[in-house]
Amino acid sequence: MKTKRMQKGFTLIELMIVVAIVGILASIALPTYSTYTDRAKFSEVIAATGPAKTAVEVAVQTGNATTLALIAGGTLGIKNVATNTDGALDTLTVVAGLITATDQAAVTYTLQADIATTVGAVRWSAGGTCQDLGLC
Repeated sequence: MKTKRMQKGFTLIELMIVVAIVGILASIALPTYSTYTDRAKFSEVIAATGPAKTAVEVAVQTGNATTLALIAGGTLGIKNVATNTDGALDTLTVVAGLITATDQAAVTYTLQADIATTVGAVRWSAGGTCQDLGLC
């Protein structure tokens, strides 16, 4: 007596459908992942402004910087980073209360200080070309 053998496995059509679905999902996920990694790299540039921001705030709170013109790199303990080849940050400058950080691709992140004369506090306004690119 003959016994029937059941074939097990996937057909070629089923495998092609799975490959097509994986391809569609990859085409959707890749641009999102690329933007995510670009933002993660640019966060180093944003973080690099922290020490300059703190130095400006200390200079204002101690009364050493009474106007924006006095707030510049190389004075009052505020440092400029001339060139940084180790990471994403290329340059960081402070001029008249404006902190400008630039990455290797020439994308900028700026922080503009606004001195509140009555309180001795500093308010910051963020800007730069990173906003147009969605990096900050």
